[in-house]
Amino acid sequence: MIEQEKQQGLSKVVKKSIIVAIARSTCCAIAVFLVVAGFVLWPAIGNNPVRYGNIQDHFKYGSIGSEAANGIPYFMWKVLPVMFPDKLPSAGYESLGFIQEEGKDLPIGFSKRKVIFDRVGLNCAVCHTSTVRDTPDSQPRIITTMPANTVNLMGYIKFLSATASDARFNAREMIPQIEAMAGKLNPLQKLIYRFFAIPQTRDALITQGDRLAFLNNQPEWGPGRVDTFNPYKAIQFHFPMDKLDKNELIGTADFPVIWNQKPRQGLQLHWDGDNDSVDERNLSAALGAGVTPTTVDLDGIKRVADWLWELPPPPYPYPINPELATVGQKIYENNCATCHAFGGAKVGRVTPIEEIGTDSHRLNSYTYELTSNQNTLYAGYPWRFSHFRKTNGYANMPLDGVWLRAPYLHNGSVPTLKDLLKTPENRPKQFYRGYDVFDQEKVGFISDIAAENGKKHFKFDTTIPGNSNSGHYYGTDLSPGEKEALIEYMKQL
Repeated sequence: MIEQEKQQGLSKVVKKSIIVAIARSTCCAIAVFLVVAGFVLWPAIGNNPVRYGNIQDHFKYGSIGSEAANGIPYFMWKVLPVMFPDKLPSAGYESLGFIQEEGKDLPIGFSKRKVIFDRVGLNCAVCHTSTVRDTPDSQPRIITTMPANTVNLMGYIKFLSATASDARFNAREMIPQIEAMAGKLNPLQKLIYRFFAIPQTRDALITQGDRLAFLNNQPEWGPGRVDTFNPYKAIQFHFPMDKLDKNELIGTADFPVIWNQKPRQGLQLHWDGDNDSVDERNLSAALGAGVTPTTVDLDGIKRVADWLWELPPPPYPYPINPELATVGQKIYENNCATCHAFGGAKVGRVTPIEEIGTDSHRLNSYTYELTSNQNTLYAGYPWRFSHFRKTNGYANMPLDGVWLRAPYLHNGSVPTLKDLLKTPENRPKQFYRGYDVFDQEKVGFISDIAAENGKKHFKFDTTIPGNSNSGHYYGTDLSPGEKEALIEYMKQL
C-alpha cells in the first residue's frame, strides 16, 4: 500500500513537471513569436506618415499629426463620396471646393499616415491654398499659403457627420465598396474593417457631430471662412456649447495668409491679436486641424514653419501703372502705413472695437474662459501655451500680398479693395464667394457670378450675424483719383 502511494505521488510530481515544462516552452514560443511578429508587422502597423522631399508637396500633403488622433481610414474616406453622393453639393470632395491636382491621390490639404492601416487627416494647406484664374477660360493657378477661398470647411464637417448617421454606414454595405476600389480584402483585413475600423470610425464621427451640433444653429460659413475657436472649445475642452452665451457662439472669420512669418514674430497675431508667438500660433492652428497634444508631429510642423519664415508673398502678376502707383505710394504712407506697413507704430497692435467699428462676433467668440483652458495645453513641455490673452478689438495686419487676401475685413465681408474704400452703407450688401477669377480693376475676386458650369457660388449676406461689413472708415474720404492711385500702389505690396 505504502509503495503504491509513493508511486502515485511520484507520478503526480512527474506529471506536474511535464506540465510546467510544456507551459514554459509554450510561453517561450509565444514570446518568440510575438518578438518576431513585432519586427515583421511593426512597419505595417506603426505610426508612419507619408514623407515628401519637395517642400511644396510636404506643405500640401505632408502630415502634422491629425491622422493619428482623428484620421479616417483611407479606403473608407475614399468611398464616402461614392456611397453618399446625396450628401454633397455634387460629385466628389471637389464639390466642397477642395483642390484636386492631376496625378495626386488626395486633394490638397489632406495627408496620409499609417496607424495599423492608412488614415487620412487635414494639414495646414487645407485652409491656406487656393486657385486664381485670369479669366473664366484660363487654367487655374494653384497658390500655396494664400487663403483657401474656395474651401467649404463647414460643408465638409457636416458631410462627415451626415454619413456617419446614415444607416448605410455599416460593414455589410461599405466593405463591397472598398473592395471595388482597393481589390479583394484578405480575411484579416475584413475582420479589422468589420469589427474595428468601420464601427469605431462611425462612432467617432457621430461623437464629433454631437459635439459640433451647435454649428447647425450658426449661419453658414461659406467658402474661405472658419469659426476658429468655437469648435476648439467643443472638441479640445468639451465646453457645454448649448449653455454658452449666444454672443460668443458665432466667430466666423476668413482664412488668413501665412507667408513671411519672420517679421510677424512679436506682433499680435490672429484677427483679434490674442497671441504674439508665431510658434504657439502654429501649434494652436494644428489643434484646429485635428491634432491633439499627444499626436502632434512637431518635425512636420517645424519644416513648414521654417519654409514660411522668410517666404515672400506671390508678386502681383498683372500690369501695374508705375506713375499712378508712385502717386499712390505717398497716399499709402500718409493714410495706411502707420497701421499696415512693417515698422509702423500701430502695425500688429490691437485697435479697440469701439474705434475700428467692424463686426464684433469674432472678438466675442474668444473668451477669458477659453484663454485659461488654452494655457493648460502642452503642460510639462517647453512649448506649453502661455501667450494667449483676451483683447478688446482687432489687430492691425501687415498688408504684404494684399491682392490675394480678398474678400476683406476679418470676416471677409467686403469683396474688393475698391469696395473697402467706400463707406459701409455703399459697400455691397450681398455678393458671391467661392469664385476664383480675379478682378484686376477692383482688386479682389469677381463677386457677382452666382454659378459657373453648374457649380453654385455662396451668396454672402452682410445682414446676417457675424457678416456685417461695418466699420473701417479709413480711406473712405479720399477723392476718386486718390483711391485709384492708392489701389494701384497696393497691388504691388
